[in-house]
Amino acid sequence: MKQKTSSSVIQTVAKALGLILLLAITTFSFAVITLSSSLSDAEAVNVSGSMRMQSYRLAHDINSNDADFSLHIEQFEESLYTPALTTLQRWSVPDDIIEDYQGIIKRWGELKKVLQSDDNSQYLLMVADFVSQIDEFVFKLQQYSEKKTIILSWVGGLGLGGILLCAIYVVHFVRRQIIKPLNSLVLASEQIQNHSFDVDLNVESHNEMGVLTNTFNQMAKDLGQLYRGLESAVNEKTAKLQQANKSLEVLYKSSQELSATRMNVENFQNILNQIASLEGIVAVKLEVNEEDDYPLVLAAGDQCLGNCTSECNTKPLQLDGVVLGNFHWKAGLPCPDPALIDNFIQILSRAVYYNQAQRQTEQLILMEERATIARELHDSLAQSLSYLKIQVSLLKRLIAKEPDENNRKKSDAIVKDIEEGLVGAYTQLRELLTTFRLTIKEGSFGSALTEMLKQLNERTQARIVLNNELSSVDLDAHQQVHMLQLIREATINAIKHSDATKIEITCLTKDHDIEVTIRDDGEGFKSETSKLNHYGMSIMQERAARLNGQLLIDSEVGKGCTIKLSFTNIKEY
Repeated sequence: MKQKTSSSVIQTVAKALGLILLLAITTFSFAVITLSSSLSDAEAVNVSGSMRMQSYRLAHDINSNDADFSLHIEQFEESLYTPALTTLQRWSVPDDIIEDYQGIIKRWGELKKVLQSDDNSQYLLMVADFVSQIDEFVFKLQQYSEKKTIILSWVGGLGLGGILLCAIYVVHFVRRQIIKPLNSLVLASEQIQNHSFDVDLNVESHNEMGVLTNTFNQMAKDLGQLYRGLESAVNEKTAKLQQANKSLEVLYKSSQELSATRMNVENFQNILNQIASLEGIVAVKLEVNEEDDYPLVLAAGDQCLGNCTSECNTKPLQLDGVVLGNFHWKAGLPCPDPALIDNFIQILSRAVYYNQAQRQTEQLILMEERATIARELHDSLAQSLSYLKIQVSLLKRLIAKEPDENNRKKSDAIVKDIEEGLVGAYTQLRELLTTFRLTIKEGSFGSALTEMLKQLNERTQARIVLNNELSSVDLDAHQQVHMLQLIREATINAIKHSDATKIEITCLTKDHDIEVTIRDDGEGFKSETSKLNHYGMSIMQERAARLNGQLLIDSEVGKGCTIKLSFTNIKEY
């Protein structure tokens, strides 16, 4: 029963197509047979018609005693037995046409005897009746040909009509039984493709399309249940994968910061921003500590982090057992992975270590270059000045032996000026060599500044006070050297010329603005006096210009002197 039902649509369509094929073959076969039988009809009509003319021509030959009379008899007989006429004696030709044709043959036999007799004039009396007999035969041939044409038209029309009706039925049946259910299935498939599984198609028949529709409804229901279960599981897995992917992406971007040509505050801030973007991290803070240096403090996320309350977690930044600083973070929900936090601590530790190593490398290169210049100055200019001092001493001995008192006094004055110039040049050279040999211990600006002021403190009774809030992390080697030299020159000027009891040095930073102030409580001077140049202010102005900054000098007699350097530390990395 099921097998019979499931093939009803196919059987119906197959039967209809078979009927169409049968009608087409039948109509075509009938047309071929009819047309093949009609090929000689026109020739038969023409030949029969010519037999009438030949009959009268024979009568004319008798009257005119034409020499071609015998030839014309033969031609008439050839026409009478032409293949177009002899084929009329088959089964498909009507009997009356066959009888008329045989009657003409029989009558011709009689007339031929008359034509070949001595009294052939009798033919003239018989020809009219013979022509009438031929006319009746020709008329029947025409009717027969027309009848076949009409029958062919009717059969062709009926065949085409039957084919058209069968085709219309097949189209209507296919549209109703196949196309309409298939369109419903297509729309339902698109609905399922859009993740909507509430499909309930109407079953209008119990054929194979009905079975397919029932199966599709059940499949949609099962798919809906399966999809919702899978969707729930996939969402859960996707959330975990997204969190893991986000963590890996943040780790990757953070590790990329380690490949920077020079580690700086921007790299540290980028790493902190990446960490703060993780789910479960509320806020983070980084503290980088160096000996005798102001700590670098950076933060990202919600600012939980003053001194780090009990809500915050803290871990030291360590590399090879050396503590480089501290990392603080405040956790939320969901709780961050402890292994992930440890990875970030390792990244930050390496970043701090790379920053220190890069700064030390830069400073070593710079110090080596300056030490080379100092050696060149010592080996060339310093020796030349020492030689000139010896020559001046010899010149003084020779002048002392001069007998003329006036000449001796004039020469002594000139030699004294030369000697003072040489002493001043030699002193300046020693200061310059000391400046060039200035070193930055272990890449730390704070350590170098403290060590330098410690050495200067041994050369004065004044109290030198340092307040440094600058971090070495955000200063490159050239900036550190120029700032140290400027502070050293300003402090030496205060020691030599101000007669101060206190020299205060302050280094501050806010955002990217850096300000360095050297203030003393000495005797001061008027800004318009030549003492300004005597203090070497032009050299300090040049150093400020190399830092793209400004140098301001504020001094009054009896109120000390204040030198302030300010510049913006914004670099393109």
